[in-house]
This record gives sequence, C-alpha cells and structure tokens, in this order.
Amino acid sequence: MARPPPLGELPPGYTPPARSAAPQGLLFSLGCGIQRHCGKVLFLGLLAFGALALGLRVAIIETDLEQLWVEAGSRVSQELQYTKEKLGEEAAYTSQMLIQTPRQEGENVLTPEALGLHLQAALTASKVQVSLYGKSWDLNKICYKSGVPLIENGMIERMIEKLFPCVILTPIDCFWEGAKLQGGSAYLPGRPDIQWTNLDPEQLLEELGPFASLEGFRELLDKAQVGQAYVGRPCLHPDDLHCPSSAPNHHSRQAPNVAQELSGGCHGFSHKFMHWQEELLLGGMARDPQGQLLRAEALQSTFLLMSPRQLYEHFRGDYQTHDIGWSEEQASTVLQAWQRRFVQLAQEALPGNASQQIHAFSSTTLDDILHAFSEVSAARVVGGYLLMLAYACVTMLRWDCAQSQGAVGLAGVLLVALAVASGLGLCALLGIAFNAATTQVLPFLALGIGVDDIFLLAHAFTEAPPGTPLQERTGECLQRTGTSVALTSINNMVAFFMAALVPIPALRAFSLQAAVVVGCNFAAVMLVFPAVLSLDLHRRHCQRLDVLCCFSSPCSARVIQILPQELGDRTVPVGIAHLTATVQAFAHCEASSQHVVTLLPPQAHLVPPPSDPLASELFSPGGSTRDLLGQEEGTRQKAACKSLPCARWNLAHFARSRFAPLLLQSHTKAMVLVLFGALLGLSLYGSTLVQDGLALTDVVPRGTKEHAFLSAQLRYFSLYEVALVTQGGFDYAHSQRALFDLHQRFSSLKAVLPPPATQAPRTWLHYYRNWLQGIQAAFDQDWASGRITHHSYRNGSEDGALAYKLLIQTGDAQEPLDFSQLTTRKLVDKDGLIPPELFYMGLTMWVSSDPLGLAASQANFYPPPPEWLHDKYDTTGENLRIPAAQPLEFAQFPFLLHGLQKTADFVETIEGARAACAEAGQAGVRAYPSGSPFLFWEQYLGLRRCFLLAVCILLVCTFLVCALLLLNPWAASLIVLVLTVMTVELFGIMGFLGIKLSAIPVVILVASVGIGVEFTVHVALGFLTSQGSRNLRAARALEHTLAPVTDGAVSTLLGLLMLAGSNFDFIVRYFFVVLTVLTLLGLLHGLVLLPVLLSILGPPPEVVQMYKESPEVLSPPAAQGGGLRWGVAPTLPQSFARVTTSMTVALRPPPLPGAYIHPASEEPTWSPAATPAASGSSNLSSRGPCPAT
Repeated sequence: MARPPPLGELPPGYTPPARSAAPQGLLFSLGCGIQRHCGKVLFLGLLAFGALALGLRVAIIETDLEQLWVEAGSRVSQELQYTKEKLGEEAAYTSQMLIQTPRQEGENVLTPEALGLHLQAALTASKVQVSLYGKSWDLNKICYKSGVPLIENGMIERMIEKLFPCVILTPIDCFWEGAKLQGGSAYLPGRPDIQWTNLDPEQLLEELGPFASLEGFRELLDKAQVGQAYVGRPCLHPDDLHCPSSAPNHHSRQAPNVAQELSGGCHGFSHKFMHWQEELLLGGMARDPQGQLLRAEALQSTFLLMSPRQLYEHFRGDYQTHDIGWSEEQASTVLQAWQRRFVQLAQEALPGNASQQIHAFSSTTLDDILHAFSEVSAARVVGGYLLMLAYACVTMLRWDCAQSQGAVGLAGVLLVALAVASGLGLCALLGIAFNAATTQVLPFLALGIGVDDIFLLAHAFTEAPPGTPLQERTGECLQRTGTSVALTSINNMVAFFMAALVPIPALRAFSLQAAVVVGCNFAAVMLVFPAVLSLDLHRRHCQRLDVLCCFSSPCSARVIQILPQELGDRTVPVGIAHLTATVQAFAHCEASSQHVVTLLPPQAHLVPPPSDPLASELFSPGGSTRDLLGQEEGTRQKAACKSLPCARWNLAHFARSRFAPLLLQSHTKAMVLVLFGALLGLSLYGSTLVQDGLALTDVVPRGTKEHAFLSAQLRYFSLYEVALVTQGGFDYAHSQRALFDLHQRFSSLKAVLPPPATQAPRTWLHYYRNWLQGIQAAFDQDWASGRITHHSYRNGSEDGALAYKLLIQTGDAQEPLDFSQLTTRKLVDKDGLIPPELFYMGLTMWVSSDPLGLAASQANFYPPPPEWLHDKYDTTGENLRIPAAQPLEFAQFPFLLHGLQKTADFVETIEGARAACAEAGQAGVRAYPSGSPFLFWEQYLGLRRCFLLAVCILLVCTFLVCALLLLNPWAASLIVLVLTVMTVELFGIMGFLGIKLSAIPVVILVASVGIGVEFTVHVALGFLTSQGSRNLRAARALEHTLAPVTDGAVSTLLGLLMLAGSNFDFIVRYFFVVLTVLTLLGLLHGLVLLPVLLSILGPPPEVVQMYKESPEVLSPPAAQGGGLRWGVAPTLPQSFARVTTSMTVALRPPPLPGAYIHPASEEPTWSPAATPAASGSSNLSSRGPCPAT
C-alpha cells in the first residue's frame, strides 16, 4: 500500500496511488483538524480520559482462588456450583499445619528428642488464645470435632461436650503426650478435673455405672474402640511426673522406640475411626528390606478448625455470644485472628539454636499471600513512570533548542499514564474484576507498549517533508504514521483478545483489560497526542525554550531543506552523484512593514559520490531532516549556535553509515540466516523441554517462611484430600453394586493412597453396610439366646433392638410393620447388598446411631436424613416406625492422593478419575471427582491445544489485518513468518530457562504475536514506501525506523524493569524474564532478520517515481552571467539524467536582545545593503509577518 514518504525517500512530485487516498486523506484531515483546534482537543481529551480514570474508585480486586482459576461454565465450574448448591459455600473444616525438618539435611527425626521438640511447638500452637469482641477464643472453642454423639443423660452429655477432643492429626498421638494437645476438661464431684491426660474411659464408666444408665454410651465407645484412650499409650518421656501408671513404659522408664511406635501410623482417641496413616505424619521415610520403618526426615501435625459457617452456627444463641451481635463475619474474623497467631507462635516456638526447625501454615496465610500479591505497589508504579519520564525527556532533547522535544516526551508519557488509568477505570466500570496480574504487571506492560507509538509520532513529526505548510504539519505526520500506529495497536488488541481464549478467569480478565488499555492508548496517541505536538510546534515556531517554554530560545538558527528542483537544461559531470546548492540567508525586520525580509545570495558546490559497500545506491547527503536538525551540513559557514560533536551522531546516522551497509552485504546476510536458523533449531529442541505446571512455591516470595513451608510440604507431604461425589438423578438403593464398582475403580488409581490392610475402606457405603452387618449379628445372637422374640426386644442388646426395629419395616404407609419378616430377611444379603426397600430407612437409623462412623466417612449427605432417637424401652408404635431418608442428591467418598510431584502425575490422575466416572455413568451412576487437584490442574488437559488454537487464530488475524491495511499480502506473509519464528523461539527459550507452561506463559506467548508487530510492521512499511533496489529500500527502511523502534524497545524494557524489583519471584520469572526475552527477540528479528528477508524476498515497492525525464542528455549552452554550468561526459549513463538539485538554506533571524553573538568568523561580512541588485533568478526573497517582540 502506498504511503506518504518520509523525508528524503521520494521526490516532491510523488503522489500516492488512488487506492490509498481515502484512508490517507482521512488521517490527513484528522491531523489538520486537531492542529487547528489543538487546545480544545487537548482539553476535551484530558477531560474524557480523566472521567474514565475515576472508574478506578469502583474497582474490585478478586482474591478467591476458585473465582480466579476455574473457568465459568466449564465442567469443573458446573461441578463446583453443584457442590455449593448442596453443601453451601464452604468446606467442612480448615487445616492448620506444622512441619518439622532438621536443620542438617537428611538427619533422622524419629528420635525422642526430635519428637520432644515437635511436641513443644505443637503444644505452643495449641495454647493459642485471641481476645475479640470481649471474649477469649482458644482451640477447644473453634476446633473441628468429629461426630459428637447425642446422649440422653444430661450429665454425661455436658461432660462429653466439654471433653470431646479436637481432631488433630499428629505423630504425638502415638504417645501419651498427645493428650496434652487436647484442652478440654470436665468436673465431677469428688474427682480432680478430668482431662485427657488422666482420663481412662473404661474406668470412668465403671465408676459412674451405679449412678446412671450408660449401656448405650458404653456400646458406642466399644464400637469406636476407644479403650483407655491416651493413658494406655507409651510415654515419650517416661520420666515425666504425670506419665500415667497405665502407660506401657511407666515402670521401665525406658524411652520408646519411636520408629516402631510410628510404624503403621497413629490413632486419635478412637482406634476405629481416627487412624492417621504414616503418609499424613512422616515425610522422607526409609524402610528396611522387610518394610519396617527405619527413619524419616520430616514430621507433620495438622490442626482442624471449624469453618466460619460452622463456628457461627455453633455459637448462635449461646449465652457467650448473645451480647455481641454474633454474625458469620465475626466468626470469620475470629478464625483468621487465631490462625495468624497460631502461625506466629508456632514459628517462634523453638529456639534459634535448636537442631530442628518448624514451618507453620494456615489457610489464612494463603489468603494473606494472595492479598499481598494483589496489592498495587505505589512505590514501584511511581518509580517506573518517573524512570520513563526521564528517558523520554532525555532521548527527545536536542542541542538545537528550537528543535528539542523534551516537553513532548514528558507530556507523552503522562498522557500514556492517564490512558492506562482510564483504560483500567473503564474495565472497572464494565465489571471486569482486577487481580494480581492486573495490579502487578499491567501498569508497566501497558506503559512500555503505549510509549512506543509516542516515540514513533514524535520522530515522524520532526521529519516532515520539505515544503510542508506549517498548518499541515500534524496532518502530514498522521498521514505518514497513522497507519503504522493503527496496525500495531489493532494487532495488540487482537492478540490480547485472542489470549482471552485461555479458559482461566484471572488471565481472561487480564487479557481483556490489556486489550481495553491498548485501545485507550490508541485513542490517546491518535487524538490527543497530535494536539500536544501541535502546541509544541507553536512553541518552536515562536522560538521558545523546550520544557521552559515561557523563555525565548537563544539558539534560533534553523535549517530548511528546499524542495529538489529539476536541473532543466543543465547536466552533471561524470562522477557527480548529488548537487547541493547552498545559500546563506540573512533576515532582518523592516520597521515600516513589520515583515521579515530574507535575501539569498547563491553559492554552489558539487558533492562527490559517497563511497559505500552497497554500490553507491543507498544514501545521499541530507537524506533526513532528523539528521539535518542535528548536525552541520558540510558547508563552511558556521551557524550562530554551534552543536557539540557528540550531538552530530544519532541512530539514523548510525543506520545509514554503519549498520545497514554492514547488514546488507551478501556474506552478512548469509551469516544472519544461518545464525537465526540455528537459533530456531535450538529453540525447537528447547520447546521439548517445556513442562506443564505452576507450583505454589513459584507464587510465594522466596526467602519467606511461607515459601520454606511450601517447599517442605511439596518435598515431603505431597498429599491431597479429594472426594468422589455422587449426584442425584439415579436410585442409590438399586445402584449399590455400581457404587461399589466405582469406588473400586477409583481406588485402583496409582495416586490413591490405599488404606491399611486391616482397615475397611473409609466410605459411607462401607461403614453403613458394616454397621448393618454388626447389628444383624447382634440380633442373631439375641434371637438365638431368646433375649429377643417376635413381640419383645427389651431384653436384647442395643444393637439387637436396632436390628429388630429395622427388620420389621415394610416401607408401606398403610401397613408399615410386619413382624413376620424378623426371620425371613437379612439387613445385608449374601452379595453384600442392602435390600432396596430398607435402604433409606436404614440410612436414617445409621446416621442417628453411629455419629462417629458418619463423621469418619465424610459422607456429607444431601438432603440430610431425618433425626431419629432410639429408646430401647419405648415400645410404642411411634418408636417402632423409622422415617425413611429422602432420595440422596449428594454424597461423597473421600480419598487421599499421594506422590503427585509433577504436572504429568496430576494429569494422569485426573484422566483416570474422569474415565472411572465416565464408566460409572454408563451404569447409570452420575459422579464426578472433587478437590484441589481437579480444581487447579484440570486446565492442563487442554492447555496446549488451547494455546496452539489461539496462536494460529491470531497469526491468521494478523495476516488479514496487515494485508488489509498494507494492501500487500506478500509483506503480510513475511511479517507473519517472522512473528511465528519469534513465538517458537520464545517458547524454546522458556524451556532452557526452566519456565513451566501454565496459563500465564500461554497468555504472554499469545500476546507476543501482537507485541512483535511493534518491531516488524514499521520496517516493512518503510520498505514498501521506498524506491530502488531491495537493498536500497531495506537500508532506507532501517534509516527511518531504527530510532523509533529502538526507542520503543528501550521504553518497553524500562517499563518492565520495575517488575524485576517485585518481591514475588513469580512476577520476576514469569513476567519480567519472559517479556524481556520477548522484547530482545523482537528487536533482533525486527531490525536484523526482517531487513535481510526483505532484501532477499521483499515485495516490489508500492510507490511510483514521478520525475520529469528526458530521453536524451543534451549539452546545454554556456551559462550566462555567472550562472552555473555543468558538462556531461559522453559516456554518462542515461540513468544519470534523472539528477535533481537540493538546496539547503541556513536562515538566521536577527539575534534576540541579550543573545550571545559569536566573534568574527571566516564568513565574509554581508549586509542587505551590500547585496547586488541584479542577482538574477538565483536571488530569493521572502516576506512573512514579523513576530512581535
């Protein structure tokens, strides 16, 4: 597509082809309109962007992991929503953990000394108290207690309520000292305070037997296998004065064999329902060839607390909270305060010189990390923007004060900052929630990207073609650069919109916010920044100082390049490639007319052809206004303001004289292609090294206590609690076999931790069936002994009486009881299945009669079965009827996953679990897996497919956009080729850097396509709008784009630099490092690889030379009256007939009052009065309004 040419590329007669007239005309009209009303446009633009920025006041920062990582509408989201509908918003309990590791790597912790230190830390943590709302809250008040039984005896019920132990999974439970962690106590007359350290349940029941009927309670304890509880376990320190006499090592005073005691795990107060497996307590275990535990390198204790909802329900209506307006928010505050104190005291429990170290963690700690991660660092934001302001100001300053653009740079950066704020404010108004990526990364990334276009427009504005009227400068600038800015901005927006295809809400929000911010930057650059340029043009026209625009410039010499003129009948000698006619202009202000009168006596000299490695076809002197403004033109005259030698060098000069000639030599091209081919091949290998995953240790700042805990947990205790959820929509009673099969298939997964061989599977269906088999056996014994008959069960056991009541149920509302069924049916048939007609009535009985088994099963039934109290001595009909539970819509089987270290392990487990559920679905059972592995790792099942799809779609969109705006599919293909190579190389470098592939790098990789357009499209556009051979056009493109592209890259790096100072290693590795590598790759591919490819495979130019050409070169007659005369040798090639002249005029207005005047120079003194009157047509005069002083 034809473009209005940058200065020095095309002759003045050039006009773009008709197909580009419409968009170019619109851009030109837009720029001219902005320049005419620059003050109004600037005011209205700032007002509009400022109003949008106010939307930040309603911004919401999302820190809920589920909301951040679970795709809305996905399979996991639907399953999570189903769980919340049935069970509520929260889990049953929250976990607080202590991990102990030796300071010396590999040291054994299975020693009494190490266990003693662990006890010290756990005991300190268990004694934590916080005071809130005028109350004291300790562990016994807020801990999770599993399966508290309902007892009709009031005294025993109150005692159990105070004594019932908290659920604490700890290796200390293998010893008597585990009782010290339980803080409950009860009082009975005539006895010392009852605590778990001195409580023997068997002895207590014997003492209370004569005073109360405790048969049911005794059977409950027997079923739970409570025994002597803690007092029957060995003492870790037998010398302890409080070590009970019932402890096995009390009399021997010998320290226990810790490894032997911990082998097979430990138990809570119930041996049957509270078994803590080894993997929950010990890490880094080593065994002998017979499988006996020898040593371990880590210990873990886990304290379970109630959820806020449970704590609120527990104390609602209680006398302790009736005066504080008890609410769920207050319950949550209590738990959070206790957890923070728990972590603090546990970490400080051991002295600094101890041989062991304690790592503590709670669910609140993770929330605190996410909140800290999501906070905006004001210092880094301010520092980053100040650094960018300084760079923009310095890079746009010029020694020629009238041409300096430091204020433009400052205004441009501030405008981009406002555009970023307005974009984020617009996102807040649209309801897009902010997250850590928004607050930590987007302000800096958007700044770096937005400033690129600022530099491009500012550079182009200084390179206006010669003869451009002052009132059309802004229109001409937008006409030449508007398409480039539109290309880069549109591609960036498309890239971020494509990145929104990643099915992670946090990153989808980040991508949408980035796209909106890029759109606001585009609007600011195209509409408001031209107004800033127009105001700066007015400043320069009035010869005011840069930045300090209230002061006049003492350095006011201006260099103007006169339009090239046709030689007409003159010719050029052989060997002369360029003719420069230089005139010295002296201006003075006529007092009478108030006009500036400029008289130009002519001088002329011939410039010999430059020697360059590109066969003298690349450059001619004075090819760029940017160069002319920064250096002297080789004339012998001296300007009033001399520039320093270092000011003569700039990037355009470097590109013209050094970089392009070297790069575009044949052997250099070959070397570039070989090197980039090698880099591509190496990157393809590196791409095979990229692994999927994002560990929590990557998110938490390194060197913190939280990071130490997570590292130890990942190394030693990679355990995850999951559940297999069964939904409604099928009949549980008739699908028991399918449920057992589903459990068996899920249990066979490699990652599922199997229960001990001596323990039944920990599921509600197994516990329910086993309980029915137990009461059936008791009934059979009572029936055989005659204690139970058809008409009486009062002499039988409690379990026998329960079985009696269940056996006579018919399920018929008209005839609910049938006593003839006592001997004709069984509660569990020979196949191990429960009769369907008894299933829901038996479920009601089991839930009410076996609270410990129900709690251990973690069934979480919905709808919950109705409460039903059994009284063996109540023989009324109402007591015999058992209400049936409603058909189940939610139940779950709990499992433990272990050995999950790599993402591949998670993916394998997820696929196996999904396959098991799919197979069960064919049998009519609707089920799905639930838990953190399925919540956060399911994304990896289709992440790479989603990544490839997004990149492919984006590359196609980029091709279409470039082809549409450039009207050149050939150039668009080369751009897309380079972008593809960049993406592959970035992916490969990630593999070498050890950066794992997760949704976050995927977003950056997808966005890299759009960001890469910033480095390629300007060069391609410059190539299309240049004339000559491919080498010449590639060199011209480099000359005019090296400076803005380099400035854009440096500005992007400066924007990213602030990310390097983040406290989160995650930000540094996954954003700063990846984006920095992307920027460097873009710079190399845009300024090295693409020019080489264009010089070899580039499309033809889209501009047409419009010179007046003569078919012959004739020798003109001799010049008259001092006119210039050139002769042409007969051997001059005809192509040299198209030689134009270029006239450079140095215009010196009168010095300002008080300005410094240089002393006498080599120039001859000349005054208007001394000017010959008959200077012929070579003399020029101009009149203009005299500026007021």
